[in-house]
Amino acid sequence: MTSTGGTPSDATSRLASLTRKPDRAADRELLDALLDETKVGTLSTVVDGLPWSVPMLFARDGDSILLHGSTGAGALRHVAAGAPVTFTVFALDGLVVADTLFDHSANYRSAVVRGVLEVADDAQLALEVLSDKLIPGRVAEVRPTTRKELAATVALRLPIVDGQWIAKARTGGPGGESADWTGVVPVRTVYDAPVTYSGDVPPDSVRALVD
Repeated sequence: MTSTGGTPSDATSRLASLTRKPDRAADRELLDALLDETKVGTLSTVVDGLPWSVPMLFARDGDSILLHGSTGAGALRHVAAGAPVTFTVFALDGLVVADTLFDHSANYRSAVVRGVLEVADDAQLALEVLSDKLIPGRVAEVRPTTRKELAATVALRLPIVDGQWIAKARTGGPGGESADWTGVVPVRTVYDAPVTYSGDVPPDSVRALVD
């Protein structure tokens, strides 16, 4: 774990570095792995002087984060027009159990990416990349997206720019020695068997999630 995304300008230096526990700063490799693994992040901005945040499905596509939503969403039109945003993701990897409540902690990975969203040049491609991250192989199993559906959808890209992101992580057990039990309870996300609403057999892409 080595860096926080390049050398920021003076105006953004306070937002591009860790002031507390700088040893937890993580590099671009961890950032990319976290963005590839995590399926939901939180998009935040300011609308009419008030804070605005919404959890969103997303996918990393090279050096950018892909998002999509309805063209009827006023806040999305606001950020698509150039309002500055942050996009945050968090993965809980374990509960760290110490011998005092003060020393309890968690193992985690997190990231904050700042910047300005851009309207994706190819909305169809953006939707396919996003869909195949959530359910790999599903794009090839469904009918093509219609023009009407594309017209109702806004696809956005948030560039991942050096100096405009921070990634951090905690690993390991509780600090110090103790005669009492201490340790880590690992946390992971799993898929249960699909619940059928129509049809007979789930498609290959869905079955692959739980195999």
